[in-house]
Amino acid sequence: SYARRGLVDLRQQTGPAAIAFAAAVVGALMVTRIPTQTLRYGLPVVLIGIALFFALKPGLDDSDRARRITPALFAATAVPVVGFYDGLLGPGAGSFYMLGFVMLAGYGVLRATAHTKLLNFASNLGGLLAFALIGKPLWLLGGAMALAQIAGAMLGARLAMRIGARVIKPLL
Repeated sequence: SYARRGLVDLRQQTGPAAIAFAAAVVGALMVTRIPTQTLRYGLPVVLIGIALFFALKPGLDDSDRARRITPALFAATAVPVVGFYDGLLGPGAGSFYMLGFVMLAGYGVLRATAHTKLLNFASNLGGLLAFALIGKPLWLLGGAMALAQIAGAMLGARLAMRIGARVIKPLL
């Protein structure tokens, strides 16, 4: 939906999506080697902090701002870090991508949301692939959740494109 509306150039996002996918595979393969319990305790605090940032930061709207790093540097730094995290733990990865696009790439809220979706999908897919190879995913439950996610994403994307930051910020 976002690409059809011109908010994302899929050709430019192919490289970062591949990086997110690969980083998530590595993160998922590291699950048994890294003590994740500490991260699980700190994660709610970090996610609440991100929510407060988006809720309280003045001037966050759909307008793009000056970017702080180049797209290549963003793809080489922020994308693999968030992708690795997504494969390792997962919750909040979309918020981390979003925060990166807003704070580092200088995107407005709607454009950041649009770019977040492809990278989040790629890192989710990378994590799923790794877990499918080393674990036993609950395919039926996962399939039902995927269908619900697709339906919600289609509805959410249309709503976000119609209303923009006024609906995205409170839901984030």
